[in-house]
Amino acid sequence: MKSFFDAVFFDMDGLMVDSEPQWLISETELTAQYGYSWQAEDQVACLGGPLTRVGHYMYEKCNHAQSPQFFTQQLIQTQALKMRAHTPMMPGAYELVKALQNNGIKTGLVSASPRIIVDAVLDRIGHDLFPFSITSDDVVRTKPHPDAYIKAASISESDISNCLIFEDSLTGVQAAISSGAWLIAVPHLVVVEESVRVRSIKSLEQLNFDKLVELKKDFSSAI
Repeated sequence: MKSFFDAVFFDMDGLMVDSEPQWLISETELTAQYGYSWQAEDQVACLGGPLTRVGHYMYEKCNHAQSPQFFTQQLIQTQALKMRAHTPMMPGAYELVKALQNNGIKTGLVSASPRIIVDAVLDRIGHDLFPFSITSDDVVRTKPHPDAYIKAASISESDISNCLIFEDSLTGVQAAISSGAWLIAVPHLVVVEESVRVRSIKSLEQLNFDKLVELKKDFSSAI
């Protein structure tokens, strides 16, 4: 059994960057134009995307005022502008990524958001933070399907069954579990059940490289 993971992949929205408040504002502003008052339960229902599903959800809530595709594209454009203007990182996220890279661990950013939103975030936090990023535009099936994470493992020449994934949404969690990777969930607004290959924490601030080394031992001894 290897002493550490082949690679570590990070989700973006709500995991690397504190974008959920911005998504809530974008969703609220867009649906308000069509007479719908977006609520906290709507945000939870749409957490983690994919954005085509969010667009269809808005279409239903707004009494079919526009097409699902219209709502999806309007939301993407609105959110991209917000993310380019203001993208706070989640506590401990930058430090953990750099600690892994400083110890020679491969990393990647894997998002269910389209390229325009991911690039808006990277414009703010730095395109050089990750060696590569995968978006919903880069795969045929985005999360909750595992395709993006399998692609990330291929790009980094890693065995997906020995990769670690960080996720915060149930959609992302499903994608990570389906990929066959190990998972550390940092859930917001939802609950993630732990299992042999899944751990749940409250913040990335709880982790550093040494703690992940110990966690790898814990994972390995559990199987």
